[in-house]
Amino acid sequence: MSPILTYIIASPLLAALLVLLIPRNYRFIIRLVALLGTGISLVLSVKMFFFDFVTGFTREQLQHKLTWIPSLGINYHVAVDGINVGLILMGAVVAFAAVAISREIKHHEKEFYLLLLLMSGGIIGAFASYDLFFFYFFHELALVPTFIMIGVWGRGENKNYATFQITLYLSVGALLALVGLIGLYLQLPADSRTFNIVELTRYFRANPMSLDAQNWIFPLLLFGFGILVSLWPFHTWAPLGYGSAPTATAMLHAGVLKKFGLYGLIRIALPLMPEAAKGWLHVLALLCLGNILYCGFVAMRQRDLNMLIGNSSVAHMGFCFLGIASLSLIGVTGAVLVMVAHGLLAALTFALSGYLYQQTGTLEMKKLGGLLRPLPFIGAALIMAAMAGCGLPGFANFAGEALVLFGSFKTFPTVTILAVWGAAVIGAVYMLRAVRAILHGPVSEEYRRIKDAGAATQFAPDWIWHKTPYALLLGGLLLFGFAPRLLTDKIQPSADTVLRLTQGKVEKPPVQAPPAAQPKKTRKKS
Repeated sequence: MSPILTYIIASPLLAALLVLLIPRNYRFIIRLVALLGTGISLVLSVKMFFFDFVTGFTREQLQHKLTWIPSLGINYHVAVDGINVGLILMGAVVAFAAVAISREIKHHEKEFYLLLLLMSGGIIGAFASYDLFFFYFFHELALVPTFIMIGVWGRGENKNYATFQITLYLSVGALLALVGLIGLYLQLPADSRTFNIVELTRYFRANPMSLDAQNWIFPLLLFGFGILVSLWPFHTWAPLGYGSAPTATAMLHAGVLKKFGLYGLIRIALPLMPEAAKGWLHVLALLCLGNILYCGFVAMRQRDLNMLIGNSSVAHMGFCFLGIASLSLIGVTGAVLVMVAHGLLAALTFALSGYLYQQTGTLEMKKLGGLLRPLPFIGAALIMAAMAGCGLPGFANFAGEALVLFGSFKTFPTVTILAVWGAAVIGAVYMLRAVRAILHGPVSEEYRRIKDAGAATQFAPDWIWHKTPYALLLGGLLLFGFAPRLLTDKIQPSADTVLRLTQGKVEKPPVQAPPAAQPKKTRKKS
């Protein structure tokens, strides 16, 4: 066993505790502690992803278990496999970047960084937990600060309505998911009930759940998790909520926390209730077209950059749902890759829109124009983010969406063709129009003197520091775009295990040894 996952989760949470103890007038110290907390978590996540998680890996190598309430079957159990290793790394990257760009907060900074750190630790804990209790607890730990941060530090005339709407929708979604998880727990015999996902999987593999139980629990998880992910038509909270949220909050929620529902479907709903899944996934495939096509058309009509990004984010979730609905190894692998890629992309685009808002005071695209001249770094990053959103080869989004489309074509050919049209045509139209409206054309006189990222100071380390969060997110998109096998080789064995359970194949696939350790095959002479 290794406690590295516990350290990754605990770093931002301990930093939140320190921030609570620091007097509010020590603003620099508060920000420094927040950066250190998320920075340590990021360094440990990078170490885990690139060095600890290697070929021939088994889950027992990177897990940490502590007994808590054995009478109820509740124990602290965190572990990592191919499905969540990329999500944990992505969450740590986005959390650090979100803290780094939070200079826009000018009042109640102590409370803001405290909530931001709680949100960061909760997000990573939710993805790492193998116990249903902590799986749900960490999600709520991250979700509640979202409501508070939009209500207190949000912007725009509709921030109160956005706070009410996002609270209502996400509370309903979380409640449906909770009822489904409790129902799952109650399907076990009273003397052997447990919240441990590994034990649940082992039990239901040997004793399949009754079809009646599957038919009422699976829809609760599907629509509960679906609302949390903004599944159409339960998506209207997302664009308005992100448009009204502080930049760091939008980065963390749209980029990372929203993937919780998708992760729950792959980790829990599919392998434990395979018969119900096969019946409902056709419905999911049709609903995902609402995300891809309807939300894409809505994005084309937007005149506010944040609303465009918000609707684009909802549209991209359709590809994740389509990959899951395909029940193919290529499709599910692509869905997980899209989750990681979109997390980095959503965080980058909201960070860039937040910078534009700080400099110009507006995100109405018709009031902007020609900003590539005064903002060469931010403008170039925005162009690259738009290209990634269009699915341009070289970015991780292209690799993920291509895998999803290849994986889903055999099962849902019509849906796949429409999804290709939505990605290649609709997405390209609204992204390229936004780039043209914001960055090209004549620049307004009032925007000629705005400062590019890092241009406000001559001090070299500070100059570099201002650009670091954007470069970090963009670098992740390019890294996994040019070398997607860094992720897919890790994802495939775990995705294959999930699909074997879903298809009723109970044998455990053998763990592959590293290439250097594989014995050479010799041909027998006849």
